[in-house]
Amino acid sequence: MLNRRHIRVKVLQSLYAYYQSKNDDLASGEKELLYGLEKIYDMYLYQLLLLGMLSEEEEKIIEENLSKKLPTHDDLNPKRRFAQNACMKMLASDEQLQKAARNRKVSWQNEKALLRKLMMHIRDQEYYVEYINADSDDYAADTKFVVKVLNNGVIPFEQLHSFYEENSIYWLVDWELVNKMVVKTLKSSKDSDGSLNLLDLYKDPSDREFARELFKRTIINHAEFDEIISAKTKNWDAERIALMDMIIMEMALAEILKFPEIPVKVSLNEYIELSKMYSTPKSKIFVNGVLDKLVEDFVKQKIISANTGSFYISPSE
Repeated sequence: MLNRRHIRVKVLQSLYAYYQSKNDDLASGEKELLYGLEKIYDMYLYQLLLLGMLSEEEEKIIEENLSKKLPTHDDLNPKRRFAQNACMKMLASDEQLQKAARNRKVSWQNEKALLRKLMMHIRDQEYYVEYINADSDDYAADTKFVVKVLNNGVIPFEQLHSFYEENSIYWLVDWELVNKMVVKTLKSSKDSDGSLNLLDLYKDPSDREFARELFKRTIINHAEFDEIISAKTKNWDAERIALMDMIIMEMALAEILKFPEIPVKVSLNEYIELSKMYSTPKSKIFVNGVLDKLVEDFVKQKIISANTGSFYISPSE
């Protein structure tokens, strides 16, 4: 689910929070990083569960309309295509999803009012009307519609944003990533066995350790890296260098000097990309220039090999 770029982003965010808080407790900072990564998976489960519960909520609305004292013609002749959506029903009953949710205490049981509001919002949309009136009822069409519900109904729904924001400071930052993973999961589910292919949090078991080590080694070597960077930015007032730029460059040095298995060019490209995403408009040029000079020096000093990766040498751990 999380690739190395996502992990670098989470480490960057955690380092920024760590330095902004003036925290000097490395263990608590590391714990907070890993907790934030785990919360991404909780949100992933929440979104999958939500989509399954929407079909159940639709069925409840249909039954309530049938029980009205003065039901309309439409109330008495409901179109159940949404309630019977095969993809949603699979989500609602999938044992693996339900077990994962129970284990992580992920549930919508206390948010029935929010579910009803979301379902009523969806029922007002043109794509809902088109879907329930269409004839096709194959699994592929149902899955395609669930993706549409996610993109056009769930994701823009402000009250859902409020729920996530109130329950975790981490979630809205990871909103886009999680929903991409939900779409990937939906599209990989098969009608043949009616099961859901849940993603793991990490693509590789070693990725969790990579996150922890990158965070830790950036902090432990902060003074050393600060000195290395300062030597290449003598014409810059230290206070004029954005904190985010400094963290990005120190993370880059941590990766280049402490992770011999990662090619230097890969690390450079990743951190230049991070500077484009999370710092000032001019940061890409600045960060790129400083890191290029440092790598050039490291290669000349035979500290690293620019082609294959980096050798582990440093006075610090």
